[in-house]
Amino acid sequence: MKKNLLFFINVVFTFIFGINSIFAQVEKDKLLFGVAYYDEYMPYERLDQDIKMMKAAGINVVRIAESTWSTMEPQEGVFDFSHIDRVLNAMHKADISVIIGTPTYAVPTWLVKKYPDVLAITNRGQNQYGPRQNMDITNVHFRAYAEKAIRKMLEHIKDHPAIIGYQIDNETKSYGTSGPNVQAQFVAYMKERYPSLDTLNKIFGLDYWSNRINNWDDFPSVNGSINASLNAEFAKFQRSLVTDYLGWQAKIVREYKKRDQFVTQNFDFDWWGHSYGIQPEVDHFAASKVLDISGVDIYHPSQDKLTGVEISFGGDVARSMKGGQNYFVIETEAQGFPQWVPYPNQLRLQAFSHLASGADMVSYWHWHSIHNSAETYWKGLLSHDFESNPTYEEAKTIGADFKKIGSHLVHLQKKNDVAVLFSNEALTAFNSFGPGSYNGVLRPMYDALYNMNVGVDFIDPSSTQIEKYKLIVVPVLYAAPDSLLLRLNEFVKNGGHIVYTFKSGFADEHNKVRTLRQPGIISEACGITYNEFTVPEKVSLKDDPFHVGKEQNNAEKWMELIVPTTAKVLAWYEHPAWGIYAAVTQNNYGKGLATYIGFGASAAVSEKILEGALKNAGLWGKDQALKFPMIVKSGINQQGKGIHYYFNYSGEPKSFTYPYSKGKILLTDEKITTQSQIALPAWGFTIIEEL
Repeated sequence: MKKNLLFFINVVFTFIFGINSIFAQVEKDKLLFGVAYYDEYMPYERLDQDIKMMKAAGINVVRIAESTWSTMEPQEGVFDFSHIDRVLNAMHKADISVIIGTPTYAVPTWLVKKYPDVLAITNRGQNQYGPRQNMDITNVHFRAYAEKAIRKMLEHIKDHPAIIGYQIDNETKSYGTSGPNVQAQFVAYMKERYPSLDTLNKIFGLDYWSNRINNWDDFPSVNGSINASLNAEFAKFQRSLVTDYLGWQAKIVREYKKRDQFVTQNFDFDWWGHSYGIQPEVDHFAASKVLDISGVDIYHPSQDKLTGVEISFGGDVARSMKGGQNYFVIETEAQGFPQWVPYPNQLRLQAFSHLASGADMVSYWHWHSIHNSAETYWKGLLSHDFESNPTYEEAKTIGADFKKIGSHLVHLQKKNDVAVLFSNEALTAFNSFGPGSYNGVLRPMYDALYNMNVGVDFIDPSSTQIEKYKLIVVPVLYAAPDSLLLRLNEFVKNGGHIVYTFKSGFADEHNKVRTLRQPGIISEACGITYNEFTVPEKVSLKDDPFHVGKEQNNAEKWMELIVPTTAKVLAWYEHPAWGIYAAVTQNNYGKGLATYIGFGASAAVSEKILEGALKNAGLWGKDQALKFPMIVKSGINQQGKGIHYYFNYSGEPKSFTYPYSKGKILLTDEKITTQSQIALPAWGFTIIEEL
C-alpha cells in the first residue's frame, strides 16, 4: 500500500511538473520584444505609466539590474533591493517577463575607497574611478565583493515568477588589466605551457634585443614588450581571463536559477563608431560555452547609411557561437546617437532583419533617454520627455506583428554552405604588423557575400565541423598552427573550395614567421609561391580582368609577388617592374579548388572573385538573382516550412520576382505563386512562408 501510494504521488508530481514544464516551454516559444529599463535613473515616479506604454508597444520582456551595484549595496553589507523588487512586482502584474543582470560591470565608490587595487592597472597606468568597466576582473577583493553582491541579490529574488533568465555581467572584456597580479598569473600560465625556458626563448625568439629570460623569477612585465609573439600570447591569456570570469559568474548563477530559466551574456563587437568586426578582446566561441543562449549587442549606422550588414554580421557570429543555435539581440538601438534616429519604416526593417538571421529576441537599449552623465544623448525608445514619438509608434507595430506571426518566425533554423574562418590569434598577430587591421580585411569580404545574398556561418580554429561546408573564405590567416593549415589543405583535396587573402599562412601560432617559402604549408593547395612583397604604388590589374572599371581595379595596402607553380592565373599586376607576377590565382588540388588573392583588393574586385568561387562551388542559386540593396534571408521555421525574408535597404521602391514554391505573405495572409511580382516600398520588407 505504501509503495502504491508513493508511486501514485510520484506520477501526480511528474504529471504536474511536466505540465508546468510544457507551459513554460510554450511561453518561451514566442518572440521576445524588449527594452532595458532603469527605474533607479528615473527623474520622477512613472513606473505605472512606463508599463502602460510598454504594453501598448507589445513589449513582453525587460532587462534590469545590470548596472545597479551602488544602488543595491549603497554601503558595504547594506543592501537595498527596493528598485529591483518594485520593477519585478510591477512587471509580473503586467505579464511582462524580466531578465536580471548581475550588477558587476560598474563598481561602487566604497569598494574602491576600501580596496583601491580593484581598479585595473593597464599598460597606461592605473584606471581612475568614474567610467564603468574600470576594474581588474581577476582582483581578489573585486571577486569577493562581486560574489557577495550576486549571491545576496539572487537569494533575494530567485523565486520571483517574473524572471525568465539571467545575464551575467555586461559586454565583458579584460579591460586591458595587466598589473603585477595579472603578470604573475601570466607567468604561471607560461610555466604550465612551456616548462623549459630554453624552449620558450626559442619559440618566442626572445634572444632578440636581449629579451631572453633565463630565470622564471626574472620574467618581466609584458606591458613594455617589443616581442610580437609574447604580446600575442599575453592577449590570448587576457581573453582567457574573460572566459574564466564569465564561467565563474555562470557557475554562481546556476546555483540559484530554475530549470526553465536561462543564462546569457551580451557580447559586443569591435567598435568603429558602431559594431564592426570580430571582438579582439574576447574569444566568443570559448566564452559562450558556459551560456544557455548567446546574446549580442548590435549597433549600426542608420538613415541613408543603413545597409543591414552589421545586423547580419553580428547575427551570423552570434548564431555560430553555439553551433547554429538561436540567439538574443540583448541591445540594439531604437534612436541611439542623434545621427541614428531612424527614418520611417527603418525600425521595422531592422527588427525583422535580426529575426532573419536567427534572433529570438530583439531588445532596445534602452527604454528611456537619460537626463545627465555620459550617455545623455544616446536616445532610447522614448526621448527625454517620455512622450510618444514616431520611433515609439513604429515600435508598436513591431510588437503587434511579433505577436501576430511570431510563432512562424521564432527558432528559425538556417543551413549555410559557406563559412568565414576567423581567428582571434590571427587578428592579434596581423594587427601587430598590418597593413591596416584584421577586421578591415575580414569585413569587406563578408560584406561582399552579404551583398550577393549568400548565407554565411562563422568558424574558428576550434570548430569541429569545418568539413561540412562547400566554400570557406579565409581572410588574413596570418598566424595559424601547422595542423590547421594541413587540415585546410585536406579540405580542398577532398573537394572543398577555399578563398584565401594575402598574408595567410605566413606565421605559426606563436606569431613567428615561417622559414618556408610563402605562403608556406598552403602553397601545396594553392599552387603558388612567393618570397617578396611590397606596398603597391600605382599598381593595377592588367586588362581589368574582373571588369570593374579603372577606379576599382587598383591594388591597395599590400601586394605579394606571386609565382604560380601549378595554379592558373586569374589576374596579373599591371606595372613596369611587377607585371611578371600574379595577383590572383586559382588551383585545382585533389577534388577541390583554392583561390588566392595576393593583394589588398577593392570591394568590387573582391565581390567578383567571390562570385567566381561561389559559381565554381555550385552555390550560385535563386537568391543570387538579387543583390544589395535587395537582401534575402531564408530558413526553416519550427513548423518545418521554408521562410524567406526580402528586405529593401534603400530609400527607393523596389520590386522582385519570387522564385520559390507557392506561399503566403505572413504579414497580410496573401497567397502567392512562384514567379509572382512583389513590390516593396522604401525601407520595406516582406516575409513569405512556403505552403
